[in-house]
Amino acid sequence: MISFIKLKTTAVTAMLVFAVAYPAYAQEKFPRKPIRMLVPFSAGSQTDILARWVGEKMGENWGQQVVVDNRPSAGGTIASEYVLGANPDGHTLMMVSTGHAGNATLYSKLPYDTIKDFAGVSQVASVPNILVVAPALGAKSVKELIALAKSKPGQFNFSSAGIGSGTQINGEMFKLAAGIAATHIAYKGAPEALNNVISGSVEFCFSPLLVAAGQIRAGRVLALAVSTAARSPMFPEVPTVAEAGVPGFDYDQWYGLLASAKTPRPLINLLNKEVVRILNLPDVKERMLSQGATPKPTTPEAFDAFIRSEVKKFATVIIAAGARVN
Repeated sequence: MISFIKLKTTAVTAMLVFAVAYPAYAQEKFPRKPIRMLVPFSAGSQTDILARWVGEKMGENWGQQVVVDNRPSAGGTIASEYVLGANPDGHTLMMVSTGHAGNATLYSKLPYDTIKDFAGVSQVASVPNILVVAPALGAKSVKELIALAKSKPGQFNFSSAGIGSGTQINGEMFKLAAGIAATHIAYKGAPEALNNVISGSVEFCFSPLLVAAGQIRAGRVLALAVSTAARSPMFPEVPTVAEAGVPGFDYDQWYGLLASAKTPRPLINLLNKEVVRILNLPDVKERMLSQGATPKPTTPEAFDAFIRSEVKKFATVIIAAGARVN
């Protein structure tokens, strides 16, 4: 009887402590101040564009400014550390891309655990990357690009939005699948990576569709293929990499919103509900689809599970490519 009473008293005490430590967020006003949304890449990058679209709608609905904070350095690790060092009260978030999952293997000494230290809010979008070259390169198809690279061993470079970015992983996958050698050149963001293809400083890159579309239409770069298994409705005439001569190739450039894993679950759920609402707005869906992006709202749990699976998938590619950062 004494043991039962003690057990019951302990349980009640624990419940009271929990109630004090974690107030009923549903009864508090949220957000109570501006929300800071970290972006690990430069302004004008695909990640930046999506962060601003989501942030704009979030701010309109909640009556608080959403500040997009670009921290384009070290493959997103600096932005990640900022998020993890902030108060986990739901007011500091980070828009990430595929490279976030790749960093778990790419960097030998990350200052955080990619899986344990972050909580998924929701996946946001899926956007094909597009393989582009400068017209002056002389390659008008994927097969011609591969043949040219093989004829000039050690002379080919490809650019990306930075070390650990999804565009680097995409390029490394292509090198392995196509059997070519090309040196990776990292920039601060996708716009800079694309500009260096245009200038001829590098031979090719896989650029996010939203970033490359204007330059393709202006004729400054040639679009050789899209990275995904299906063609993009935005450029239906452009084949997939698999169709263009590299069977089985499929790379999906995804984006999503994260918070610190220490953020209370009620706030994660509240943020998720808002992001899902935004991604289902007719004008947001129309804007995304017209720019080649597919909205991908998920539950927090589904996004966490997806990131875990992506970490495992990209580990194989990064190890095979020998793309490690000490």
